[in-house]
Amino acid sequence: MKIHFIAAIVAMLSAFAPAWGQTARVINLENPTMRVFLPSKANATGRAVVACPGGGYSILATAHEGYDWASFFNDRGIAYAVVCYRMPKGDRSLPVSDVEKAIKTMRDSAAVWNINPAEVGIMGASAGGHLASTIATHAAPAVRPDFQILFYPVITLDMSYTHKGTRRGFLGDNPSEALVEQFSNEKQVTADTPRAVIFYSDDDKTVPPMNGVNYYAALHAAKVPASLFIYPSGGHGWGYKPKFKYHREMLADLDAWLGSF
Repeated sequence: MKIHFIAAIVAMLSAFAPAWGQTARVINLENPTMRVFLPSKANATGRAVVACPGGGYSILATAHEGYDWASFFNDRGIAYAVVCYRMPKGDRSLPVSDVEKAIKTMRDSAAVWNINPAEVGIMGASAGGHLASTIATHAAPAVRPDFQILFYPVITLDMSYTHKGTRRGFLGDNPSEALVEQFSNEKQVTADTPRAVIFYSDDDKTVPPMNGVNYYAALHAAKVPASLFIYPSGGHGWGYKPKFKYHREMLADLDAWLGSF
């Protein structure tokens, strides 16, 4: 079944959705799925976010890096979707095509989901941050997101400071140097790369914050608006977990950034 046909059916059903907690809709993207949470029509701002949970390209942390964020965005009038993308196992085209289809579905359904197709952003955490930044730096204009929200993302695939499991999952065991450079996303930023906000903890030992520092520097050099927040502690993988010491500060920083454009 064609993606746009599925999207049209689900869009019509979702037009009657009163609130996110009651009406999450699951879309079959021909194997992967996307769960969409819509704000009330009266509250909708037209903005949307497509989320890519992390998990080292081997599992998906769909709770604290996915579904748990729904109320935050819906309360602000932002449509929100979580993509359960396929694991690459060395075939990077699988997760990339899944997320590109998700962005296309959101834009194709804009009229009935009260979405502005020019305000569809992407969000990713850890390996999901690598996937999100890959879409942001490599996708064709039709499926390129309009902004990026990145939590402790893997950005580089350079062995000196990448997350090795993410690199292996995305590129396989023995990638060429050309392929490593192509998907080290700090090296792929252009003036067309969408604006970004990036979050880390200073003591993250899993994904060194230099991943985000170098990405921020590349965005800044390309004159792409970007913000970088590095909290004193917290390690890796905190997502929406309230036990993260700087949880409230992080939400306030993200809220302010979303209101800045």
